[in-house]
Amino acid sequence: MSTSSRGSANKPVHLDDVSKSIIEQLQNDGRRSYAEIGKAVGLSEAAVRQRVQKLTESGVMQIVAVTDPMQLGFFRQAMIGIQISGDTTSVAEKIGKLPSVDYVVLTAGSFDLLVEVVCENDDDLIDLLNRDIRGIEGVRSTETFVYLRLHKQFYNWGTR
Repeated sequence: MSTSSRGSANKPVHLDDVSKSIIEQLQNDGRRSYAEIGKAVGLSEAAVRQRVQKLTESGVMQIVAVTDPMQLGFFRQAMIGIQISGDTTSVAEKIGKLPSVDYVVLTAGSFDLLVEVVCENDDDLIDLLNRDIRGIEGVRSTETFVYLRLHKQFYNWGTR
């Protein structure tokens, strides 16, 4: 899914109950076979494959592997609130290109951007802040919220 399309003013896609059920099946187990999903939702394997392809091509969903950063040697995660002077979209695009950044959202409130980062250690976080983020034209100030422990992270909130 294009990250730029999230939160846009596009009309929402209408999903029927079967498509919603397919999404929920995949949210519970992204490796579930099309045949298993078909049994659960009352479709053939081929029909499920076609619907999943349509859902991914339309940008409604992605099927991805979610990793645990700490298991991969990335021991410092943080959320950075950024105040911008000037064009927030331009700054967001530049920050989004940084390899340590995995989430960028334009917000309303005391911060113009919220940026989630994953770094190997505190020194890498300091370098990212001082060299990369604060060096971008338009970044007025930052406030860093270091993650002490990830208490909850789920991706199966459904389709409502």
